[in-house]
Amino acid sequence: MRDFQWMLEYGINRFGSLKALEARLPQPATKTQLISVPDDRYLSLIALRVFRAGLRHSVVDAKWPNFEEVFWQFNPEKVVLLSAEHIERLMQDTRIIRHLGKLKSVPRNAQMLLDIRHEFGSFGAFLAQWPEDDIVGLWRYLAKHGHQLGGLSAPRFLRMAGKDTFVLSDDVVAALVAQDIVTKRPTSQRDLALVQEAFNAWQAQSGRPLCQLSMLLALTVNH
Repeated sequence: MRDFQWMLEYGINRFGSLKALEARLPQPATKTQLISVPDDRYLSLIALRVFRAGLRHSVVDAKWPNFEEVFWQFNPEKVVLLSAEHIERLMQDTRIIRHLGKLKSVPRNAQMLLDIRHEFGSFGAFLAQWPEDDIVGLWRYLAKHGHQLGGLSAPRFLRMAGKDTFVLSDDVVAALVAQDIVTKRPTSQRDLALVQEAFNAWQAQSGRPLCQLSMLLALTVNH
């Protein structure tokens, strides 16, 4: 597999200078910033990611103020008490996107968040303490304990929240295959472990966050 310096030089060539490249690279949130976010905002972000999956983001985002209203600003203690009857009534509410499976995910993810709060004090503290050298383990945790957070939903939520993660976009997967790290889109624990090892190696070489390495890797794919 290619080293970090190759990726960096490739990105510099794409943007013309290191300064131009640096201006485009994302920055993850600090641990302090992650901890400072209230749990209701994390629950709102989780729900937003779930509803965005498979739908046009602009349509979901335009309706999100209505979601905030019907879900009590995503207060987890209130949302977790939503009954099946209440959710059925929401299916008649034209202000929001009426998708039964996605609506059911909101109280279930509220329960996950409350369980995590009980153990770690807050969801932000839970995210802050999770090591980036096992970020795929966090993906698995959210997929297992949450609802509708499988596939790319967990890493995309983490990116939205500012938790440092790589994302297996089509370009990142193509680059991983080109470097013989995997032979196809990684879904098995074995392949995900190989990808994590590769990103850990690039991080050790560069000291850069996973989100930047992910973008730099994606830039190596020619279109």
